[in-house]
Amino acid sequence: MSAPRPPLLLSLVHACAALLAAGCLLDTLRSGLDARGTAIAFGALVTLGELTRPRALGSARAGGTPMTGAEGREAAPLGAAAALAYALLGEMGGEPTRHGVSQVVAVVLAASLLGSVPHIARGRPVLDHLARRVLTAGFAAVCFQPLYNQGTFHGWGTAYALLLLAILALTALCDALLTAALAHSRTRWPLGPVLRDELRATLGIGSAVCATGAVMALAVAVVGLWALPVFSLPVLLTQMSLRRYAAVRATYRQTIASLARATEIAGYTPAGHARRVAALSREVGRDLGLSEAELTVLEYAALMHDIGQLSLVDPVPAGATAVLPVEEQRRIALLGGAVVRQTGVNPQVATVVERLADPCPEQPVAARIVRAVNAYEEKARDAGPGGPLKALEELRLGTAGDYAPEVVGSLARVLSRDSLGMPGGG
Repeated sequence: MSAPRPPLLLSLVHACAALLAAGCLLDTLRSGLDARGTAIAFGALVTLGELTRPRALGSARAGGTPMTGAEGREAAPLGAAAALAYALLGEMGGEPTRHGVSQVVAVVLAASLLGSVPHIARGRPVLDHLARRVLTAGFAAVCFQPLYNQGTFHGWGTAYALLLLAILALTALCDALLTAALAHSRTRWPLGPVLRDELRATLGIGSAVCATGAVMALAVAVVGLWALPVFSLPVLLTQMSLRRYAAVRATYRQTIASLARATEIAGYTPAGHARRVAALSREVGRDLGLSEAELTVLEYAALMHDIGQLSLVDPVPAGATAVLPVEEQRRIALLGGAVVRQTGVNPQVATVVERLADPCPEQPVAARIVRAVNAYEEKARDAGPGGPLKALEELRLGTAGDYAPEVVGSLARVLSRDSLGMPGGG
């Protein structure tokens, strides 16, 4: 069976990056490197940034969904800052530089590829990252190098620094659009919410990267390459902090997932039930436009939605709480919320768990999602052949009071484009 063809937009972005990279490499090989020492110095910084970036956080999530927004947007700030600084380098130690767009792209590409070797060897995806790096560096260089080499910016004084910041801000905006488009193309998540998360992330780590790139370019223009280690050290420390943050977040998720498995180990719920509900709930939340922070609360609540069953003397058969009387569902939900509050998890997670059995109009969106997805998973699991379709139809019939119509509609859309919600699967 042949592998599925990648989406058209994804293929187009990769093709554009490949064409730009190939053209710039050929041009640089033909004309040779200008200011070889400067090119090697900036290339070394880009390589160091790529080598020290943390592993992708997406695999730590339920379902293995990729990260967007502040959590996963720029894992290699040193490499990004060095690439942008080289693209905006007009002078080196008071002497004008003569490298152009082709050399910028060629150096950034070669350095990024070299730094990505360990990640490729470990089987981590790098194509999207490399495409973004090449296209953003090329965009910044196209905006700056030709005009600078024509003398357009000579004599601008303090306005020159503002110009660099303006170009970097425009580059960051284009990078956010590109990242959102790639995520939308790969996952079919709604483009608007993904772009919103990317723009929010740009105000954080993205603004720091842009400011560092501008300062690097200005400092090297005045004092030469000695400025690179001085201004790259804070970014490198930030990058090391990102690695620690990534490890902490991964451990935090694994701890919550392990706690959620307590009901499975005790025999209260089927194996993999919490993970499947969490993965499908996150996809439904993404489809409904929830922010990254809201999706995290939703995922944790979905993982721990059955934790209250540990307080029961007699386990519910197969953990199927959706068929219990409302009062019993509410009692289990309150018990679960009390357990979650004792774990030190975000109090919003406990609130969602506690309100899983509330009347649908009074529930927060996350509780509506977990309630519907949990019911779908339980009904589909027990319905035999054609179970998913039967379960979805039962949920549609229950939209008059038990389940939110917009959540059931979103669930149907998610199930129609992938198999995340199929009980017993992934």
